[in-house]
Amino acid sequence: MTKRLSWLLVAIAALCAALAGFWLARELDSSAPQLASGTWLMRPRAVADFQLTDSLGHPFTTHELQGRPSLVFFGFTHCPDVCPTTLAKLAQVKKAGPVAGLQVVFVTVDPQRDTPTAVGIYAHAFDPDFIGLTGDQAAIDKVTKAFAVAALRVDLPGGDYTMDHSATVFLVNARAQIVGVFSPPFDTRRFAQDLVVAAPHLAAQS
Repeated sequence: MTKRLSWLLVAIAALCAALAGFWLARELDSSAPQLASGTWLMRPRAVADFQLTDSLGHPFTTHELQGRPSLVFFGFTHCPDVCPTTLAKLAQVKKAGPVAGLQVVFVTVDPQRDTPTAVGIYAHAFDPDFIGLTGDQAAIDKVTKAFAVAALRVDLPGGDYTMDHSATVFLVNARAQIVGVFSPPFDTRRFAQDLVVAAPHLAAQS
């Protein structure tokens, strides 16, 4: 075999490998849910271990995200607009019933003011099944890091303060993996339709 022919065969093999990789990537892409109002992550991201407290004072850990799909949203009870608007829309989405067993989890980024009772009353005002979570600052910092959520205290005149935070809603599958993200503005009809499309991919065995 001549040297030139050898290089040609190597080049052909490399081309075949590249085409195979392209075909495989395309097949993987085509099998993923095509969302209209959110983004499906091609590589699910496991939620790092955390421990918070629910409205009854019970521990809530990463384990509680397993076994059923979840929508997770971060905010605070003194939020003037983004949080109540988002939670109201999530209540409408959940009521539409796009995913069986879907739980909605609200995590405060303001543990100084948001006690377990406060987050519970606030979350239940939108839907009695919503889960409100809080914890000490270290616990909140850990869970915001796990979800890559930004939160910053902003002091206001007169000694009061507010919180700037990410307004993303995270879609978590039944294996406690982040598989999708939704960013405002939220359209409840399209959001619910996206969850119907995503539903087959959210089960623990998917």
